[in-house]
Amino acid sequence: MTSLHVESLGTGPDIALIHGWGLHSGIWDSVLALLGSSFRVHLVDLPGFGYSREMPDSYRLDVLSDLLWAQLPERCHLMGWSLGGLVALQMALDKPERIQRLITVASSPCFVEREDWRSAMNAAVLKQFANQLGTDYRTTLKRFIAIQTMGSASARKDLKALQGKLFARGEPHPDALTQGLKLLEQVDLRSRLSQLELPWLRIYGRLDALVPVASAYELDEAGYGQSSIFAKASHAPFLSHPEVFVQQVEEFLQ
Repeated sequence: MTSLHVESLGTGPDIALIHGWGLHSGIWDSVLALLGSSFRVHLVDLPGFGYSREMPDSYRLDVLSDLLWAQLPERCHLMGWSLGGLVALQMALDKPERIQRLITVASSPCFVEREDWRSAMNAAVLKQFANQLGTDYRTTLKRFIAIQTMGSASARKDLKALQGKLFARGEPHPDALTQGLKLLEQVDLRSRLSQLELPWLRIYGRLDALVPVASAYELDEAGYGQSSIFAKASHAPFLSHPEVFVQQVEEFLQ
């Protein structure tokens, strides 16, 4: 089985953190010290990103779920950001008995617009990123993280933090980048949300250009978990508002 890099620190109840597309678990550094004072934090690098250099034979969502569960505690809280939120949602659907509480951050069960789902990213935007990957993936990644911070009250600081993390653990595997975008483009877990019976907190940035805040309202109406919307945050509220972010996480988990 493909081996993943998992780093664990802190003391307390177990919580696993899953990063987003193009990055690695170092992205959580802004909240790590705060979380580590209350929890045993497990930082996972998805296959092909950060220090997880091995690639699985298939980059399907269920495969990623199995890989992560094979290396995480028997029972834990789970938090995923962006693509990591989609992975966490799949993990919760696969092994609900192993999760105490689920948190998704700037994430969606369906990232791209459908006829019955307009609260999502335009498919053409994601297609453009996919096309650009083959010619200059470094520039494509830099553009992608620039979009993630747009509109935030601390956009310049957040962008600098993301840029500093981007290649801090080496180059991402080209196939992981391609396959990760395909997951964002193709996966739609909405039809399975009724299976979720565990506590679920969905955190959003009101100014997020990738996951429209309207998706929060739609899931609220459908009765799926509870949402928290950061009025002055974009796609990375844990970067722009670390103290308030951790406070909300702790209140939900405790």
